[in-house]
This record gives sequence, C-alpha cells and structure tokens, in this order.
Amino acid sequence: MATQIVLVPGFWLGAWAWDDVAPLLVDRGYAVAPLTLPGLESSDSDRGEVTLDDHADSIAATLDRTAERRVLVVHSGAALPGTMVIDRHPDLVDHVVFVDTAPVRDGFAMDPEMARPEYPLEAAWEGEMAEGSMRDLDDEQLEAFRRRAVPQPGRTVSGQVHLSNPARVAVPGTVVCTAFPSADYRSYAEQGAGFLAGLLDHTGLTYVDLPTGHWPMWSRPAELADIIDQAARNVQLR
Repeated sequence: MATQIVLVPGFWLGAWAWDDVAPLLVDRGYAVAPLTLPGLESSDSDRGEVTLDDHADSIAATLDRTAERRVLVVHSGAALPGTMVIDRHPDLVDHVVFVDTAPVRDGFAMDPEMARPEYPLEAAWEGEMAEGSMRDLDDEQLEAFRRRAVPQPGRTVSGQVHLSNPARVAVPGTVVCTAFPSADYRSYAEQGAGFLAGLLDHTGLTYVDLPTGHWPMWSRPAELADIIDQAARNVQLR
C-alpha cells in the first residue's frame, strides 16, 4: 500500500482544516487521512469527558498497519496526543511532522489550571490576533475559522501528558517553523519554554522555515504540502 499520511489539526479544528492540503498530497499518490479528534466533530458534540488519551487513541487507530510507511502530521496542540502516540507506538510512525509545534515532555499540560469543560475559540481570539497568530489569513479565511471552529474539550487542555518509552525520541521528524525562525525554536527551548522542551530530547529532527502565521494549512497550503511530501519521501523503512 502507498505511504499513509495522517493529518491531525490543532485546537478547535476538524479534518476540514486540511481541505487545501490533503488534495495536493493525494495527487502525489499518498493515502491521506485528515482526522477529526473526539469531541471536535461539531459544536453539539459531547466533549466534557474527552481526554488526551482519547485523542491519542484516535490517532493510533487511524494509523494503517498495512501501509508500507506512515507519516504523522500534527499541528499546534495536537502535538500532545501526537507525542503520546510515538511514545506508545514508535514502530507505527516512520516520520512525524510538527507544524508550528514540538514534541512535549512527560508531565506537560497546556493549562493545568483550566477547569472549564470546554475552551472555545472566542476565549482566545483577541490574544491570537494580538500575537500575530493569524498572520497572512484574509478576511474570508478568518470568518470561516470563527464560523467552523468547535470548542476544544477542556480536559485536553488541562490534562497532563504521560510518557515512558525512550524510543520515541529516535522517531525521525520534521519541525515546520512558522511563528519564528528555526534557530529560535531550540533557543527558546533552552531558555525554558515548556511547550518546546521536547526538542532538546529528540535526536532525529530536521527544521524547516515556512514564515507565516500559526495556520499554514490555510496561509501557505502548497508550501506546507511540499514540506510534508519531502518528509514522506525521506522516510527510511525501519
């Protein structure tokens, strides 16, 4: 079977987030699986009890055991369950692509103090805009984002990542650096940025610059597809 590429979006998003990227990869012969994580199917979904384990289990179940190779692409907050997957199943992921995000360390939580059952996009919108997260998105894209966004399950924001398998740090990966230059990602990790700390542990990472905002699947879809394609073609069978 062809190489499988599993596309996992970050907070508030479903498989639809990859609509501009997935066809470009299908055209290159890949078996592409854009994923909607549990609790993010619609605004009416039951999400109060959805955990990081549920998200990790969903990703692992999507990985095709019959594929010749498997590439896991995780964006933003999907790095948490994505890291859990390569910790639990390092043999199922031949390459992992981190899109403006990074592998995390054991015990990490996005916001351990958050107690609400869900985290809506509107609660973060002003901060995202002020910090430049929405760079290069036009008004139509911004409107579609707000209209289609689904509240993030609260327990996936407050929950801790639990890791135990050192084999995860040897899984080859590509870090797509959008928010700031690649040289800064590791520098910030060395300065104590918790969300980037895992970069200091992983031994097989390649850094690629793609200057844009936090949502390159919308602002630079062709360039992002090229990077994912390159990562997939460089996968070494193990």
